[in-house]
Amino acid sequence: MNYIERNITQELEKSIKTRPLTYLNGGRQVGKSTLCYHLPDNIKQNHITFDSPLVLASAKAQPKEFIESLPDDVLNIIDEVQFAPEIFPYLKMKIDNNRLDGKEKQRFLLTGSANLMALPKLSEALVGRMSVLTLYPFSACEFYKQNNSIVNRLFNEEIKIKRCEQLDVTEVISNCTYPEIATDKSIDRTKWFDSYLTTILNRDIRALSDLKNPQLMISLLSLLSMRTGGLLNNTEIANELGIDYRTYEKLFTFALNSFLIFNIKPWSKPNKLNKRFVKSPKLYFTDCSFLSYIMKRNIKELYQNDKQTFGHIFENFAACELLKSAKLNNIELSHFRTQSGKEADFVLENTDGEIIGIEVKSSKDIDKKYLSGLIELKELCESKFKKGIILYTGNDIIPVAEKIWAVPIGYFCK
Repeated sequence: MNYIERNITQELEKSIKTRPLTYLNGGRQVGKSTLCYHLPDNIKQNHITFDSPLVLASAKAQPKEFIESLPDDVLNIIDEVQFAPEIFPYLKMKIDNNRLDGKEKQRFLLTGSANLMALPKLSEALVGRMSVLTLYPFSACEFYKQNNSIVNRLFNEEIKIKRCEQLDVTEVISNCTYPEIATDKSIDRTKWFDSYLTTILNRDIRALSDLKNPQLMISLLSLLSMRTGGLLNNTEIANELGIDYRTYEKLFTFALNSFLIFNIKPWSKPNKLNKRFVKSPKLYFTDCSFLSYIMKRNIKELYQNDKQTFGHIFENFAACELLKSAKLNNIELSHFRTQSGKEADFVLENTDGEIIGIEVKSSKDIDKKYLSGLIELKELCESKFKKGIILYTGNDIIPVAEKIWAVPIGYFCK
């Protein structure tokens, strides 16, 4: 399999050279270990994985001795570190002792398929001592080998009228997924996701939570798949599942912390009109192929026969692409909706307070009714509104209103 460069590589290399400890998290099979193996040759590595039962048992039984035995002159990479929280206090002691001795040669790169910062018992020992980076499934610019992320392009490139290359939208969405199935088309994706989900149910949930019935996760994911892009109502979902709210919270939190799903927070702006904004987050799946698997639907079939459902898949694709790019570029990602019903699917805000509004439509044509939310956002932001984007499945980059452009999916890839 040819290695595809990841956009996070430069940031990761900088972190491991300047910080004593880096935590690289992300869902299972997103390519964390592969990325580590492709670090520059001048970074000597000692690679350990807690996916090995023997290594894991040793670390849990003798955590102090395990950390003390690690070599000083290499980058110690420990995979799936969330399974052995016992080592964290001794990692802290090792790092602090090195600082007191005036040496910081020994460095650690931890990887894991759980969000440590959302798991206080795991993270509290290392707060302030580690930098945290997140790796996601392939983005479009990674798969199509573009050096510039979509968020950078939107903020820094001047958009001009242009016809983009005709792309198969279902193929683009299908390629922006986990590296193994993105690069090997012979793999049966249903069987691959069967195995993927089985590992999460039989190992991760049992190891990282006290849920007594991991199979409830399948029911939760099925319900959430029908709410992609919708406002999150936790009480309603718990009632529909027929479970108590505490159990629901555990299930939902695990799905978030294991990078199966993510939330996008609402945007709001204090203003003299005292306009009221919706305060609920919107829900998305971290990978569209996994989403279609949970739906028991095929992306191509949805595109051909079920335009409404495909519209949700397309919006989920846009959410994933923006999340991957925004995280890496220190850009705030949110959604915009007023109580009166004006909305834009996504809002990007940079550190200077500049705003880009994005509306996502799976049609090949642009209707003027798509503009109302972006125009409302533009009026609220005034001079801070940089541009509005309607992402659609056509071919042409064209202006549709002042500071608002229709942009095809090809712009995300080429």
